[in-house]
Amino acid sequence: MRREEHRSTAAITRIQPAGTRGPHWRALLEAQWRARLEEVTELSLAYHGAADGRGDESGRQEAYQLLRRTVAARRKLADVEEALARLAAGNFGRCEQCGAPIGAGLLAIIPERRYCPRCTAEPVPAQRHAAGLSPR
Repeated sequence: MRREEHRSTAAITRIQPAGTRGPHWRALLEAQWRARLEEVTELSLAYHGAADGRGDESGRQEAYQLLRRTVAARRKLADVEEALARLAAGNFGRCEQCGAPIGAGLLAIIPERRYCPRCTAEPVPAQRHAAGLSPR
């Protein structure tokens, strides 16, 4: 291995926490991406069908509920896409707030996870300020 290759490998190893390297995570995230995309597609089609259907109150209510579910599914799809981007950038498995590693066990449950347990439990500084709390 050339010296430059060794340095870049060492840099990647430092950036990504142990247990978050390898094709396993990409395959898991891509499978989740496909499932989320299918969910968004199905909900979008159902919403448009409901919106074009009955114009009565129950039809509008059904369309509204489908729209809410579609928006939530699109948000989840975006989260998976962002996790794939973090994986490609080499910072998958690190907390976006404090930089601490996120355990592989937690990532196995929610691979698109952005924050470590500590930062998930504590509000970020902007949230603390909005809630009237002093910054840390």
